[in-house]
Amino acid sequence: MKYTHLFSPIKINKLLIKNRIVAAPTGDDFEEKALGGAGIVVTGHAIVEPGFSSFASADEPYIFSKYEYQETRRRILKVHQAGAKASIEIFHGGLESRVKSFAKGPTTFTRKDGVQVVGMDEEMMLETLDWFYKTAKEAKEIGFDMLFMHFGHGWLPAQFLSPLFNHRTDNYGGSLENRARFPIKILETVRAAVGPSFPIDMRISAIEWVPNSIEFEDTKNFIKMVEPLIDSIHVSAGLDMNREANVHTVTTNFEEFMPNAKWAEEIKKEVTIPVSVVGAIPNPEEANQLIASGKADLVAFGRSLLADPDWPKKAMEGRSEDIFPCVRCLQCYHISTNHKNVGCTVNPRYNNESFVPKEVPIAKIKKKVVVIGGGPAGMKAAITAAEAGHDVTLLEKSNTLGGQLNFVIKEYYKKEIKLLLNHLLAQIEKSKVDVKLDVNATPDSVRLYDPEAIIIAVGGEEFIPPIKGLNQKEVVLGKQAIDSKEELGKEIIILGGGTIGSELGLELSLIHKKNVTVVEMGSELAPQANSLFKIALNQKIKQAKTLTSLLETRCLEVLEGQMLIMDKEGTEKLIPFDNVIICTGMQSKSELAESFFGITPNTYMIGDCVKPRKIMEAIFEGHCISLNI
Repeated sequence: MKYTHLFSPIKINKLLIKNRIVAAPTGDDFEEKALGGAGIVVTGHAIVEPGFSSFASADEPYIFSKYEYQETRRRILKVHQAGAKASIEIFHGGLESRVKSFAKGPTTFTRKDGVQVVGMDEEMMLETLDWFYKTAKEAKEIGFDMLFMHFGHGWLPAQFLSPLFNHRTDNYGGSLENRARFPIKILETVRAAVGPSFPIDMRISAIEWVPNSIEFEDTKNFIKMVEPLIDSIHVSAGLDMNREANVHTVTTNFEEFMPNAKWAEEIKKEVTIPVSVVGAIPNPEEANQLIASGKADLVAFGRSLLADPDWPKKAMEGRSEDIFPCVRCLQCYHISTNHKNVGCTVNPRYNNESFVPKEVPIAKIKKKVVVIGGGPAGMKAAITAAEAGHDVTLLEKSNTLGGQLNFVIKEYYKKEIKLLLNHLLAQIEKSKVDVKLDVNATPDSVRLYDPEAIIIAVGGEEFIPPIKGLNQKEVVLGKQAIDSKEELGKEIIILGGGTIGSELGLELSLIHKKNVTVVEMGSELAPQANSLFKIALNQKIKQAKTLTSLLETRCLEVLEGQMLIMDKEGTEKLIPFDNVIICTGMQSKSELAESFFGITPNTYMIGDCVKPRKIMEAIFEGHCISLNI
């Protein structure tokens, strides 16, 4: 076996786990994660105190109430059918809870939404502890194999631990010993409820990523305080409801891979119980190495198992190239999209399980399918059509597949996209798709293939705005700039502050040490991006001291060595440059795409030739159209 450390068994308390992979409580399809090979599956959460502990709704049901028992039991059965161990997150939102009256927390104050948060007195604490006892006891009795105590991300136990939230002056505030008093009581109560042999895992934020919050030394010391009460530590970071910290909990492409591994390694030196780590572990090689090197005992995956629930099984079988890689786009996270367009860039089935099948069904009638364009949309369409049993020919005008991805992967902050391109290329290589490169498809040449279905994925091209002076040799398109970053001058103007312009500006400033000015007509950078990406982008921009963003600013003309701009007040100004980079978006090759209609009734347009959008839409359309030819 290739990843021997990753797939070695481990005991937590007296519970034997078949491998070192933990499926974190993200998404709702716990069954697929178990069937995909995870050793432990955290089957979502159980609110502790109905009406006072839910972050979603004051009416969220208590999963151990009379009419919820059967559905809760099914969570366990779905996990057990694949030999995984079923865990349940024990959760209390504290001061962040959605309530009908007041919320409970360490300190009294009024929230921004007008809800009163009441600093818990001894009587309230006992009431909440009773609920922790009841919930833990119910979880054990109904058949869960272990508990996952959520002591991180700014929820109730973390609120007492962190000076950011805990401003008390009594025995529950001030020193770490005082701040830890109520969290310790919670764990003592839970241990009393389940007994000494039942495994208790505790998730905690190593740091919270905002000023005046808990220090890592305090986190380590708290873990040492409670080590006798728990059986394993799950190391995370950041806060949930604080969005500036949230992007360090659920990281974007602007953050390093495995950002929490360094904290886990330090914690592991201090304790004798197993330590698991979560956060942007990109592939089985890195996961296996974390365990082999002694930095962690288990690895936990959230978004990676949404991107590919079969990640563990494919890794175990030595098929890492078949794993759909998480690209950290955050589209799967409801808060990043405000519940609009929630999905996964690489997994069209995620959040669409009701109509996108897990396995590609074999087509009842096999067809000759021609796919025109070898970008992500065309590649995915060809791969899926071939899986369905169709006779597929993929025509690509250049000498390589990948389309725009071939340029994107050359950007510093797009390492994840390289993983995606490699995955797609590997699937093409394994498939029966007949790939024809250097083919400039025309309607007449496509007719010669006698297709019964045509999928058009000719993409888009960079839009050049009608501004005088853009024809100078110092003015380059975004793709050209990405290809020749080292050849650019010191003073750079980027015309257009969309996602590409912003990320390129960051790279040129932080990595290549150039002076960069981004000129953007709109009121914000990357307006088409999701909200968490924008937060992470702006955090990174603050680090780029040689990058200036001019918002609500128009380029009037490009002169020799200078750009004439006008701000929203109508003030004109000349700014010097060595190079101007045009990043004003893409436009669809709609006319070319439409020329292929009329050859066969089964003709479809997908990807950027319909409308320039995200990779997520390209892959979704390519996959689903091919399912339904």
